[in-house]
Amino acid sequence: MNLLQNIDATRLPKHLAIIMDGNGRWAKQQGLLRALGHESGTKSVKVIIEASAKLGIEFLTLYAFSTENWNRPKLEVETLMKVLINSLKKELTTLQKNNIKLNAIGNLEKLPKSAQKELLDVIDKTKDNTQMTLTLALSYGSREELVSAVKNICSKVKNNIISIDTIDDSIINEHLYTQNLPDVDLLIRTSGEHRISNFLLWQIAYAELYFTDILWPDFKEQDLYEAIISYQKRERRFGKTSEQIK
Repeated sequence: MNLLQNIDATRLPKHLAIIMDGNGRWAKQQGLLRALGHESGTKSVKVIIEASAKLGIEFLTLYAFSTENWNRPKLEVETLMKVLINSLKKELTTLQKNNIKLNAIGNLEKLPKSAQKELLDVIDKTKDNTQMTLTLALSYGSREELVSAVKNICSKVKNNIISIDTIDDSIINEHLYTQNLPDVDLLIRTSGEHRISNFLLWQIAYAELYFTDILWPDFKEQDLYEAIISYQKRERRFGKTSEQIK
């Protein structure tokens, strides 16, 4: 059954974020090395990027590599970086064909120089695309992001650039990595885990959360459609009552 026909095109999440989890467990189930799980996961990335663009989602953010992932075995980290570089090279055509702009958030300076170079090259080549903004969270940690924002704001207060009395949500937003992105509407996590893992903690304040047992390499178009249908069945009140939003 094609679930696409059950989706209301007028009620799509404007900003969809995904924690792509389960590559390692998928590989283990197949009797393969973890590295092959990460490589297989890139196929799902391509499918979901194209499906999201086709649906008309404006912003898609993928949790590709966290600050905590640097603590994984050296060989696995090296493999992840190679997969990232190869994926960026291969997917430039996909991004251009679908009019998708690439963006990246996180402590990007920690990435290997080769990965930084490839990333910046693709960002530059897609900067004028307008169909959808794809953001890769790389070497990203939300707590680190918030600490950085607080330090920057404190420095500006100290130097009389801004007044402490003017600090509000919008000021904090302006100092986050995601300053050019709207709040997340729908957050999907694959692999059966029910946690946020230090991802966009500020930005998901009113997001709808969707958890699925499907491992990321097995997550395909129909699974995305199921998540969006679930999202569209929910009532988003933002602290108000049902009667107030009707």
